[in-house]
Amino acid sequence: MNIATVPPLVPDRSQRTPDDAARRALLQELQLKIALAVEGISFVPEDLRQFPIGTEYAEQIHLLFDMDRHHHGDVELPANFYLPHGLFAQFRWDPESRFQLRAEDGKPVLYRDGERLVDIAFYRRPDLLRLHTSDGESFEHIAAFTPEGGIQVCYSNECDLKLSGDDCKYCNINSTADAYRHDRIFLKTPQQVAEVYAAAHARGLANHINITGGFIPERREVDYYLDVADEIRARTGVAEIHGTAVIGAPLDLRVIERYREAGYTTIAMNLEIWNRDIFRAICPGKEKRCGGWEHWVKALETAAEVFGRGNVRSNIVAGIEPKDSILQGVEYLAAHGVLCYAGAWCPNPGSALEGHRSPEPAWHYDLTLKAATIFHRHGYKTAQLYGGLGASTPFHDAFRILGGENEGDHLPQYRHRQVS
Repeated sequence: MNIATVPPLVPDRSQRTPDDAARRALLQELQLKIALAVEGISFVPEDLRQFPIGTEYAEQIHLLFDMDRHHHGDVELPANFYLPHGLFAQFRWDPESRFQLRAEDGKPVLYRDGERLVDIAFYRRPDLLRLHTSDGESFEHIAAFTPEGGIQVCYSNECDLKLSGDDCKYCNINSTADAYRHDRIFLKTPQQVAEVYAAAHARGLANHINITGGFIPERREVDYYLDVADEIRARTGVAEIHGTAVIGAPLDLRVIERYREAGYTTIAMNLEIWNRDIFRAICPGKEKRCGGWEHWVKALETAAEVFGRGNVRSNIVAGIEPKDSILQGVEYLAAHGVLCYAGAWCPNPGSALEGHRSPEPAWHYDLTLKAATIFHRHGYKTAQLYGGLGASTPFHDAFRILGGENEGDHLPQYRHRQVS
């Protein structure tokens, strides 16, 4: 894998000048991370069985989507791993991938076309997943915990766009719910979510929460998020909930203020497609239920006014429309106070676009660097990137590498500020 031309270094506010060779090594690893996300990883079953997935190492918890090439029933797959220079990556299974996981002396190693690439280190399973709520539900069925100090909650895999045949074409949320019934995908009550948050908060770990779910009626969505906020505050005493409410663009834009009043520090509305004609074709439900593309963009602009610049996020499913169109969207929204990511499209199993292909990894790598450069040019900060999307995506990595946040050839693990 030959590294692409490295863009000029963004001026670093701390005045450090990272070594060019170290930065190249990190960007090389970023290319690998993106390639693994796009092409997936295969494995030898007897090698995988050598790793205690689900006990010592974190297993995949299907709270929202299945990002593997196929649904995999009762097979326990690893959730995440670290690459040698510190980048944190998802494990996405594709039995046909040229990348392969193998075991060497009991340790995980990545190969490509039979050539040894790198040692990796699986993400250790958080002890919090062993706990249960007061009504007996396991924490592992309610939330996933990230090394940044975040909690990922999908309150429901219900998406009622399915009832009208208006599912987003790339989405497999309903298929995931059907495939992983053993994961007890169900509606999480505000009390359950708050109990998980409170337990993590007491241990100094609840530093960011991301709450999301499928499409439900707008009034019901608002009430749910407000109930969660009330329950969290009652159990912890926090004034603000450092985290993100992921919602559909409301028809009544005054509703956005209610989320801020409830204590959420950031909000997200995922537009998914910037080209308005492609948006209508790929996201028919969002077009019909949320006032159309124009209203969705207006909702994002309004949210930036309510929550403040850099405290609103959106997402584009990268690979369904031309790259120039995506970058136009990232640029426009960045100029209006919204951080818009463009995660590599995974043709999810069970979605209408299953069997299609995402663009080549180099396409996504170029998009990632250009988007990160846009964020820098508009003056956004690392804490804002993580405040709206609390996981270390390739865009976070690129932003930090270009900003000189590496320590030699290592990118330190980012951690959210502690909530009090």
